[in-house]
Amino acid sequence: MDATQLRALQAPLKDQYRSSPDSAVITLKAQGTLDDQHIACKVETGRALAVAGLHPATGGSGAELCSGDMLLEALVACAGVTLKAVATALEIDLRHGAVKAEGDLDFRGTLGVDKAAPVGFTAIRLSFELDTDAPQDKIDQLLKLTERYCVVFQTLNNRPELSATATRRT
Repeated sequence: MDATQLRALQAPLKDQYRSSPDSAVITLKAQGTLDDQHIACKVETGRALAVAGLHPATGGSGAELCSGDMLLEALVACAGVTLKAVATALEIDLRHGAVKAEGDLDFRGTLGVDKAAPVGFTAIRLSFELDTDAPQDKIDQLLKLTERYCVVFQTLNNRPELSATATRRT
């Protein structure tokens, strides 16, 4: 896909969202079921069933997916797609690209070993390795726009309103 094709694909959507802002707001959903035999949750991905379980650092076997890994994978996926779309729009030729996310966790917090230890990632590093002849100023612009338009990056960077509920099944 080139920049012209991308613009043609997105133009009607942008026009619709300008004229009817409410149509741009959608609710994405995810769901899963608790495994009745293991400490695991079966998450429906739309393509397959992903079974998430405890990380080995919390007693898991490593056979199931770790939700922390899945968060980083979601960031890599979103940032990679966003970077590719922005590169296409800016007409930056990318011969090859790799995306990596790393995150630091202190499992003392997750396991309740130290109440002062944080639960969750304390740092996440996102990096791109690009094979391109684009000048550095174009690469800088590409990174800036990727950060700006990547949904997962912005969600992590700008804490959304978050709530949780639990109800008894009747």
